Amino acid sequence: MTRIAVVGGGRIGEALIAGLREAGTEPSDIVVVEAVEARAEQLARKYNILSTSLDIGCEGADVIVVAVKPQDVPAVVGRIGDAISDSVHESIVVSLAAGVPTTVLENKLSAGSPVVRVMPNTAMLVGHGVSALCKGRYARDEHLEQVSTIMESVGLVVVVTEAQMDAVTAVSGSGPAYFFLMAEAMVDAGVERGLPRDVALKLAAGTALGAGAMLTGGGEGPAELRYNVSSPGGTTAAAIRRLEAGGLRSAVADAVEAAASRSRAWHWPPPMATTTTRSTDPATRARRRGDRTGRVCAYRTGPPGEM
Repeated sequence: MTRIAVVGGGRIGEALIAGLREAGTEPSDIVVVEAVEARAEQLARKYNILSTSLDIGCEGADVIVVAVKPQDVPAVVGRIGDAISDSVHESIVVSLAAGVPTTVLENKLSAGSPVVRVMPNTAMLVGHGVSALCKGRYARDEHLEQVSTIMESVGLVVVVTEAQMDAVTAVSGSGPAYFFLMAEAMVDAGVERGLPRDVALKLAAGTALGAGAMLTGGGEGPAELRYNVSSPGGTTAAAIRRLEAGGLRSAVADAVEAAASRSRAWHWPPPMATTTTRSTDPATRARRRGDRTGRVCAYRTGPPGEM
């Protein structure tokens, strides 16, 4: 079995652990590294897994998943690089953070280390996420397959190029919020027409769930599905005409471009920052490692950046 170390026990890290356990991964194959001791103990008890320090957690891990905020990724991956630098065991380092290029990760690791970048979305919290994967310079197809299997425990997986990651962030990373806004507008409109708010919410949420199932399971695209439910002269056709006249398509296109533009601007480190290649000097590595028996230095955990 694949041994997985999850570095960061925030919502996203926990969602991945929960998905892996639900998918049948043995507790002994999962290790969590979390700086907040109370949180680490909570996760260990809840999922019957080991909580330990970064150095021990990464030792012998086949896949090391970094689930911390983008600004913390370079430092954390640097510590991972120091922890596994002397190991003969190959570890795939996976980042779930938005805006951190694979080159930044590779520069913090030993030369030739396989890296995979993942852009998930928050629907992974309920096991229905969408994750886009791209590989770094040294990752092979089998590494990508290994990471795909892990991410499939929390939803759908697609493989893209790194150049497409900003578009992915704009479509699926931020995408849940677009649907939430649409649902919010539908609920408000229903309430204005006499529906109780809880009933309107159930109708909107159930409709979104059913529409999503039709999109992913029926083999037909959105245009065909819309056409099939829009009877000539009917209520749906009237509503669609009003949405089109109101500029829905252009508004969505503008929103996606705004998100993609913001994603491009986020790239971490910022353009003026310098990226320091991991030192090969043993004394420097030892200084960075610190006490191998202690916990990883404090860092913030949580969702992979703003979405």
